[in-house]
Amino acid sequence: MSMNGQPRNPKYIFVTGGVTSSLGKGIIASSLAKLLQSRGLSVTIQKFDPYINVDPGTLNPYEHGECYVTDDGAETDLDLGHYERFLNVPTSQANNVTTGRIYYNVIMKERKGNYLGKTVQVIPHITDEIKRNILQLGETGDYDIIITELGGCVGDIESLPFVEAVRQLKWDLGADNLLVIHLTLVPYLQSAGELKTKPTQHSVKMLQESGVQPDIIVCRTEHPLPQDIRRKIALFCNVEQSSVIEAIDAETIYDVPLLMQKEKLDQRVLYTLDIYNDKDADMDAWKKFLGRFKNPIEHVTIGLIGKYVELKDAYKSIAESFIHAGAANECKVSIEWIHSESLTPENIAEKFSGLDGVLVAPGFGERGIEGKIAAVRYVRENNIPFFGICLGMQMACIEFARNVIGMPEAHSTEMAPETQFPVIDLMEEQKNVTDKGGTMRLGAYACKLKDKTLAKKIYGKTNIKERHRHRWEFNNKYLKEYEAAGMVISGVNPDSGLVEIVELPNHPYFIGVQFHPELKSTVMNPHPLFVNFVKAAIQNAASKKSASK
Repeated sequence: MSMNGQPRNPKYIFVTGGVTSSLGKGIIASSLAKLLQSRGLSVTIQKFDPYINVDPGTLNPYEHGECYVTDDGAETDLDLGHYERFLNVPTSQANNVTTGRIYYNVIMKERKGNYLGKTVQVIPHITDEIKRNILQLGETGDYDIIITELGGCVGDIESLPFVEAVRQLKWDLGADNLLVIHLTLVPYLQSAGELKTKPTQHSVKMLQESGVQPDIIVCRTEHPLPQDIRRKIALFCNVEQSSVIEAIDAETIYDVPLLMQKEKLDQRVLYTLDIYNDKDADMDAWKKFLGRFKNPIEHVTIGLIGKYVELKDAYKSIAESFIHAGAANECKVSIEWIHSESLTPENIAEKFSGLDGVLVAPGFGERGIEGKIAAVRYVRENNIPFFGICLGMQMACIEFARNVIGMPEAHSTEMAPETQFPVIDLMEEQKNVTDKGGTMRLGAYACKLKDKTLAKKIYGKTNIKERHRHRWEFNNKYLKEYEAAGMVISGVNPDSGLVEIVELPNHPYFIGVQFHPELKSTVMNPHPLFVNFVKAAIQNAASKKSASK
């Protein structure tokens, strides 16, 4: 409901991209949403992806970066992570739709006979299903503005039905209720010494050929856009000059909302959509975060041990969580990306010599497992702050069983199905699952924290909810042995009794969690596990310094 109790009539903004992918549509969408939100409007963002996978859960992280999981258990595109980190509002299944899901829905309806013997076609059936999904969030009555990011590039074959759906919606909703922002590239040619507008002209023409005229053109550029270039783009692309917006390369993505505010993007949007809003965007809290982030007092180096380290986007949320937690501690966090396959018991002391803390990252499969176990052993024995997430927590349990409890053969049935000591095993309900898509333990689950533990101290409450994405679990058959050997089970799922958090009390910071805390860290609410891990790394760095004096 809106402020006066009337149901909201939302307005729709579409963000399209041209010339090349990876220009940052997600960041522009998130930045615009942040500015509108800080003017008191209720905003959400959804992403439409033109690929045929029903969700990104079955995609290799090397292809698509990490798979972001929402509270309701949807496996989604990593851009939803940006939406949540910027807006501090949770997203859901409705916020990420793929071509695969659209076709799947239409085919299911056709099989049921919903189309009454009609020939099922891209127009109107696929485009109607796209429109239904676009409008779904608006029907909740919760939002003033819904921003929809269309993945891919204008001109791609697979993007055409989405652009067509936008063209139709302009007629369905009326011109005042829908706005199209086109993000494009204005390259600088070194040899000619000038910025070139031709790629932008072509890209906008492509959009116009599909019947869509952009209202605002956002130009990604490495150099400032002079007025004459803006004039030229406006003239050739059919927009007002004040609707040509410069998006210059920024030092950090968190600068972009302020850069867009300076370019008056939010004002242009409100004016074009005919929304009366006399508030200025209140970005004070955001500026405070940026101030702390850019002027750190401390500096730590954290080793991130993973198997997809060549592509930083595979651990996007973890890297962002360190930015939030670093700012909270007024500390610059440098991440050293270490491939778990490169670690051996022989080289580990040398590789870890410059680290103030070690995070063992999530992942699937058996590559690099022994390297992760060697990493855990080293940090456990040498009192280096340790944080294990999902697979990282499981590695900590395997290492403890092998080297403390005395089960040298301990392993996970994921990597060693025949192991004699399956300390990590498949959940009962997973044992007969053959499909790989969307069949894991997904989404937010409750966790109860034990009194007088590090976890309880960090969270400051007994009941928490965190997001999951896994199949294998701690095997409760071995619970007594772990506790007898000194490991504390500090967090348990109250319904199933499954272990969620393990820790070692006589260690500066040793905590492993079965869930993914990085998925809940935002600019305004940095995750307490990351904040305290960075704090422990700062203390470790300080004690190393004083010991070397």
